Amino acid sequence: MISKEEKLGLAAYVITSSYRERALTVLHNNENMTPKYIAKHCNVRGNHISTTLRELKDKQLVVCINEEAHKGRLYQITSLGEEVISLIPGLKGKTRTELNDLGGEMK
Repeated sequence: MISKEEKLGLAAYVITSSYRERALTVLHNNENMTPKYIAKHCNVRGNHISTTLRELKDKQLVVCINEEAHKGRLYQITSLGEEVISLIPGLKGKTRTELNDLGGEMK
């Protein structure tokens, strides 16, 4: 079980990158999306979305539901990702230093 402090740290980690925040928000608002579709809706280049999705996946905020596919991989937000995204509005307005302090070793 992950603590509230760890979830806040993950939320801080997400919002210190506009790409991570946009990708997680798009996945929060939609179901099962390909990286190409996520990139289009985030207005971010595909190579950046691939890196971003890998970062979010490493933190267990998103999951690829058809990992074996080479094309057309589908991503969705996890329940932890949903919890983390709900904490983000409370972190808006904090300084980068404050967010980094919350994120700790999450970078």
